[in-house]
Amino acid sequence: MATAESAAIEVDGLGVRFRLGRRGRRSFKDLFAGAKRRNRPGEFWALRDVSFTVRRGEAIGVVGRNGQGKSTLLKLVAGVLLPDEGHVRVHGGVAPLIELTGGFVGDLTVRENVRLTAGLHGMSRAEVAQRYDGMIAFAELEKFQDTPYKHLSNGMKVRLAFSVVSQLEEPILLVDEVLAVGDKAFRDKCYRRIDELLAEGRTLFFVSHNEKDLRRFCTRGLYLDKGGLVLDASIDEVLDRYNAENS
Repeated sequence: MATAESAAIEVDGLGVRFRLGRRGRRSFKDLFAGAKRRNRPGEFWALRDVSFTVRRGEAIGVVGRNGQGKSTLLKLVAGVLLPDEGHVRVHGGVAPLIELTGGFVGDLTVRENVRLTAGLHGMSRAEVAQRYDGMIAFAELEKFQDTPYKHLSNGMKVRLAFSVVSQLEEPILLVDEVLAVGDKAFRDKCYRRIDELLAEGRTLFFVSHNEKDLRRFCTRGLYLDKGGLVLDASIDEVLDRYNAENS
């Protein structure tokens, strides 16, 4: 069992509830009221009573069918969502690659987005200037530096997001399916970069439907089903059970 000193992520009794037919999870009125009501008509629990600990330097693969809470879990770890029940404790900064946009601003250029995103994650102007050319080269966007982000193709957006996020010094990397969008040559380059980050002792929290990728990077797996954690074991054991129940 991981100690507090060795833990990167601690999740205890986690639950998050969504309301059907509304934008957003809860209204401001609900947030300020703070009442923890039980399930009501028109609501469902995307996650419920989920607990686990991720040790520093571990590579964790999260598996499950679509709609079972995987991406919601990553957003909770990233701090994008707040839980209705339980706690998420993250020891160290996170580099989130959990959506295609990577948090970039559509009307800003590639150059402006790189500087903004890296700066928001604590990179100094001098560090951004030092690494900028390398990030642009990795993303293969040398000719598009002054192009508004919204005009990039999906593949370009993925390349840019991965290039910037993977250069951050944050100890925890969150990855959610986005690598499936890129072409094979770029995916191979991303895989080599992930190998480098793992060799440096970074922690990887990886959501994917790609079994080959999960077995390559991860040693441990979490299997989510109907919003609950049904198995926390080696990645091989988790994938074997997942395949047996969903073939």
